[in-house]
Amino acid sequence: MNVAVFVVGAFEENTYLLWDAASSDAVFVDPGDNGDALADVVRTRELNLAAIWLTHAHIDHIGGVAGLKRHFDVPVFMHPLDEPLYKRAPDVAEMYELPFEQGPLPDRTLSEGDTLRLGSLEFRVMHVPSHAPGHVAFVGHGVVFGGDCLFAGSIGRTDLPFADPAQLDASLERLAALPPETRVLPGHGPETTIARERLSNPFLNGTARLISR
Repeated sequence: MNVAVFVVGAFEENTYLLWDAASSDAVFVDPGDNGDALADVVRTRELNLAAIWLTHAHIDHIGGVAGLKRHFDVPVFMHPLDEPLYKRAPDVAEMYELPFEQGPLPDRTLSEGDTLRLGSLEFRVMHVPSHAPGHVAFVGHGVVFGGDCLFAGSIGRTDLPFADPAQLDASLERLAALPPETRVLPGHGPETTIARERLSNPFLNGTARLISR
């Protein structure tokens, strides 16, 4: 398994290119911006782009979909609960005064427990709502692509439209139950591990909850 990260857009979002070395089949996880440039990366590395996987539908995670779809006719996978977010993305971009090109609606749905295959690789879909209603994580091969649920030392915001803070604890507990050596590849910021976050993240080790009481 090979993973490359590209920090893109005004929100410095982590876009991940994941590929299977044996088959050269690849997917983009959360192409947040610069879709045309991301397409060039696929060609330069002589990979076969097979799909686009979305952890959720905030503008900083979907801004490159339209550009990629111009170059590659591949399916876009997303949890259906995030369709309202996806559809309102142009309005949100206008509010932030950011350029944005709306891509076609995702054509494949994700559900809890689904298995996604990429060459010889397999990833399990975890539905971890709170930051967004259809937020998912992709888990496999010692890695979790966690989107904006869990960050190094922090967590995703739950004060945004369609977010639900009441779901936060359950989603974090599910991620924290992954093997401690699991690499966490978040939607923003540096890579971390489940073990490191269990120890030092105040939202996982109980410190934040104690302070809030």
